[in-house]
Amino acid sequence: MTLLTVLGSSLGAVVVLMGVTAVVSRRVGRVSVVDVTWGLGFVAVALVSAALGDEPVRRLLLPMVAVWGLRLAWHIGQRQLAHPVEDPRYAEMLGEGGFAMALRRVFLVQGLVMWFVSLPVQVAATTGTRWPWLVYVGVVVWVVGLLFESVGDAQLTAYKQDPDRKPIMDGGLWGWTRHPNYFGDFAVWWGIWLVGGLAGGLLPALTIFSPAAMTFFLMFASGARLLEKTMMKREGYREYAERTPMFFPRPPRTRVS
Repeated sequence: MTLLTVLGSSLGAVVVLMGVTAVVSRRVGRVSVVDVTWGLGFVAVALVSAALGDEPVRRLLLPMVAVWGLRLAWHIGQRQLAHPVEDPRYAEMLGEGGFAMALRRVFLVQGLVMWFVSLPVQVAATTGTRWPWLVYVGVVVWVVGLLFESVGDAQLTAYKQDPDRKPIMDGGLWGWTRHPNYFGDFAVWWGIWLVGGLAGGLLPALTIFSPAAMTFFLMFASGARLLEKTMMKREGYREYAERTPMFFPRPPRTRVS
């Protein structure tokens, strides 16, 4: 199977999935349902790539993407069922633009980003592996990212369920970075790029722009920076931000008195 076939089929899967999500979003009145599709869309691309590709590495990339994507979709889905309200990030992003703006700025953009970020998975399905030792490095980076994301989400869930919780969650991984879940996504996709991109040789390594795009969105576009605007309004968050890095983790510092 040719690379163009994999790329085109993956794009088609993303278009269908985002189209269905847009319909669901219109019916429930919340754009934030797209966050559930975010993880599922990457799984769909990995499935298409594994089904149409012919290189052994696709059998490793499929579970790597599936474990990450299904866990994320389940976590966000449970959170949305418990609190069926619009995400403040989307409310601020769209303003009074309504559903038409959501189609352009959310569903179209996220669909294209989803397809672009997953290019290492698609390319690897037909180009194979040239430097196998990088596969091991990539898996280690992926594991670190998955742990940061899953443990950070679990810690935040436990915090929200504690009736005696502090105003700001700053324990566990949240004392190392203000966004361990976003950093986890970052590490997961750089790990996937090492396995499906760099390990495949110089040409597949050009897909480095895919994890770079994911990094941009996680840090500046729809991720940490956008959430920070809301969080800075909370009591004690600025003090927390002074002692805790926004994205890349480091050991906790002594609290600012």
